[in-house]
Amino acid sequence: MSATPTTDNDDEGRRHVRVAVIGAGFTGLATVALLRDQGIRDFVVLERAGDVGGVWRDNSYPGIACDVPSHLYSLSFAPNPDWRRTFSSGGQIWEYMQKVAADLRMPDCTRFGEEVLDASWDEDRQRWALRTTTLELTADVVVDGTGVLADPTFPQIDGLDGFQGRLFHSARWDHEHDLTGERVAVVGSGASAVQLVPAIQPLAATVTVFQRTPAWVMPRVDRDISALERRLLRAVPALQRLLRAGQDVTRDRVLLQVMRRPAVRRVGEAVSKAYLRRTIADPALRAKLTPSFELGCKRILITSTWYPALAQPNVDVVASGVREVRARSIVAHDGTEHEVDTIVFATGFHVADPPIAARVHGRDGRSLAQAWGDNPRTYRGVSVAGFPNFFRIGATGTGTGHTSQILQIESGVRYLGDALKVMDDRELASVEVTPQSQAAYARMLHDMACETVWVTGGCESWYLDASGEASALWPSSARHYRRLTEHFDPGAYRLVGRAGLGAATPAPA
Repeated sequence: MSATPTTDNDDEGRRHVRVAVIGAGFTGLATVALLRDQGIRDFVVLERAGDVGGVWRDNSYPGIACDVPSHLYSLSFAPNPDWRRTFSSGGQIWEYMQKVAADLRMPDCTRFGEEVLDASWDEDRQRWALRTTTLELTADVVVDGTGVLADPTFPQIDGLDGFQGRLFHSARWDHEHDLTGERVAVVGSGASAVQLVPAIQPLAATVTVFQRTPAWVMPRVDRDISALERRLLRAVPALQRLLRAGQDVTRDRVLLQVMRRPAVRRVGEAVSKAYLRRTIADPALRAKLTPSFELGCKRILITSTWYPALAQPNVDVVASGVREVRARSIVAHDGTEHEVDTIVFATGFHVADPPIAARVHGRDGRSLAQAWGDNPRTYRGVSVAGFPNFFRIGATGTGTGHTSQILQIESGVRYLGDALKVMDDRELASVEVTPQSQAAYARMLHDMACETVWVTGGCESWYLDASGEASALWPSSARHYRRLTEHFDPGAYRLVGRAGLGAATPAPA
């Protein structure tokens, strides 16, 4: 099959494709693999950057690595026997993604440097009209693969514009700026901070970490994967599949136990506290680093370098948020002032309010952001009422907290594939989940989430949206989500046949 997509035009001269995929991260790779497998040639991938990779292309801060085992954090159709560590660095993951992209012939179907500025549903023509940096095109189906970690967030802090030093976000690391001998402030103490602080601590004169809330920390058992192991995995592919399956089952079971069983959380908390006592001798610093909420309420940090770095004499932990930034200093909420040369924001991403949501407009003209408000809602983490032929994969409502997000992405992509088959078999122009089906699904998720530590654990986290719902997450196991998305369920959707598009006639069930 040729890798080059067909180039049909619509009645206004714009290029028309069957499927437009937004983003060339893991969702983009998995979607392209699926479309090729199903013999669909007329598609395009729209990527705002100049290369594939998504999160792992954009995040290149010192020390970046994955906290999910390497063989589990990979695409099922592209096993990699050559992982060099049990927990891969960000650079290794990006190299892997580039190799997968080359195997999929991504340059043949991708327009790089094309950011989607607007995507609007045309009810009469039953298709999407898209405008990018330099293109205008239409598509029958849009797949949003931008995820929830694409756009970094900066806190609103008084005086930030007047800071005379350097400042940047961990997700947009300034590699041209040398931190050697500098007084560096790191705002945040989450998953990015625990990796970058140990990496920059030996270089900087001082590192001041501004921590609003301490996290539960578990040591990471990481090691090199020997050349002999890699040769064995390459020679016996079934062994790698078995290893991956074992990691999948183990992570899934542990996740469920932590999520729903207080007794299991107590055991985990005891292990974490013992690790804290073993690595931090200063009782005052230990007190700053001891969480007041239950294990699992916020993301558990898997690292063996965070605590040792914080114990170094040139590192200070300020157990307070930032109140004000001055020309050459930061003032914390506790009133203390700290002179700094560079500020690094490790403050996370737009999870519940991704910028793409303001650019996608559904059947009634409202944007996805307007339709969602403070409470993002989907059906099976894929479809949204009012947005026909729109599939948002690996994002809202699919996060699991502590296992591989790639598992969730591949489940969503399989659901998309089955939807495309149903559309072909029934000669459908569009499928749109009904408000009733979406509401019923939201009630189910609410009932499931109420029993989890994410809601009951006594913390605030990015898992929760502005309405207090854990809308970012899937409140069960990855295995459960795979079963839920195994088949597209047309009974939950408004179906429109291809005949008489101007009338948008519902198709027979």
